[in-house]
Amino acid sequence: MAERQNDFSKGSIPRNIMSLAVPMMAAQLVNVLYSVVDRIYLGHLPESDSLALTGLGVTMPIISILMGFANLCGTGGAPLCSISRGKGDDEEAERVMGNAFSLLLILGVSATAFFLALKEPILYLFGASPDTFPYADGYMTIYLCGTLFVMISLGMNPFINAQGFGRVGMMTVLLGAAVNIALDPVLIFVFDMGVQGAALATVFSQALSAAWVLLFLTGKRAILRLRWGNLRLDRGRTGRIVSLGLSGFFVNMTNSLVQVACNATLQAYGGDLYVGVMTIINSLREVFIMPVQGLTNGSQPVAGYNYGAKLYSRVRQSIQFSVGVTVAYSALFWAVAMAFPEPLIRIFKDDPAIIEAGIPALRIYFGMFLFMSLQFAGQAIFVGLGRSKQAIFFSLLRKAIINAPLTVALPIWMGTTGVFAAEAVSQLVGGLACFTTMYFTVYRPLRRVPDGGPGI
Repeated sequence: MAERQNDFSKGSIPRNIMSLAVPMMAAQLVNVLYSVVDRIYLGHLPESDSLALTGLGVTMPIISILMGFANLCGTGGAPLCSISRGKGDDEEAERVMGNAFSLLLILGVSATAFFLALKEPILYLFGASPDTFPYADGYMTIYLCGTLFVMISLGMNPFINAQGFGRVGMMTVLLGAAVNIALDPVLIFVFDMGVQGAALATVFSQALSAAWVLLFLTGKRAILRLRWGNLRLDRGRTGRIVSLGLSGFFVNMTNSLVQVACNATLQAYGGDLYVGVMTIINSLREVFIMPVQGLTNGSQPVAGYNYGAKLYSRVRQSIQFSVGVTVAYSALFWAVAMAFPEPLIRIFKDDPAIIEAGIPALRIYFGMFLFMSLQFAGQAIFVGLGRSKQAIFFSLLRKAIINAPLTVALPIWMGTTGVFAAEAVSQLVGGLACFTTMYFTVYRPLRRVPDGGPGI
């Protein structure tokens, strides 16, 4: 019955996508509350001024790197599972999932040891000052002890969604987020643990999410199960996972690179105040991007399944629908950001200096956000169809090739404004380049291939 219910070669494409995307959008939106709620609470600690919020912002590049390792396994393995399911090869799909889990464990343990050993020089490199370092260090030390929980919940949840169990995948996130939101004020304020309390709440909630994921993937309800016999790494299979997962990995790594460049540059040109402004802007970006990622992630199993089944007309329909909804949502967010920057900033910090600096910075940063939605859509299509080379290239183009160099160069002439302008330029150029390439190399060629044909 589960197999028939999750056969994406049948039924309405929009309905299939939204059956996965709606719970995934809700899950992604709630997922971001792990860190954003921490920042909201810490931003209102009376005794820390804005130092606690700024110190937490310094840790964001490290968190982004850890999420990148989770994406390497999740976004690399889950689309391959969908394609194998479309071909009717569930045994190979289970082997892919088992190899992805083993790789996740190895990377999680290695990353934990590396950052715990070198966290002090890394935090200073990433923009900490003597005033903000105690807050960054207090949060990061506890967070790193729960790295494996974070990576299992983030890295293995896509394998639940790839099987068509969108609601179960949503519950993975809702469970952890509910616990995190409940524990945050208790540990931060009641027990007076400050940043350590925020980190402890996050680690505990992610541990519950990881347990939920593993219980489902090893249980009878799953179509594809996590089995001991599939955990032994195979070079070819692991290579395919890594090759496709590098796009998601580079998204997080380049995000980390740009965050480091932004924090260091803003520290040099504007001090802790502007690092705090960037922390707030990054938090807003995460909140509004997560539903888009839920939508695009929801379209990937449907597109990949039908591509594996050689139903190319249905692949085109999934592209049309996902692109249209992604652009429409992004246009709505852009309008809100342009019209109401001050109320958005006040959610995190009711500080006149932060608000004065933050309003123009926010409007510049999100000025070309609509074009970035084109990159989200194009990137998701490349990953969903297993086109690793294009996915990797456009992951690197916007952040590493365009954004990071401009973040360092533009402030020479524009001061702190140049940091925020660099993001807008990268959104425009990167978004147009990615979407145009997807259209001419994927969508248009698919129009010429009949269902059941050799593919592209």
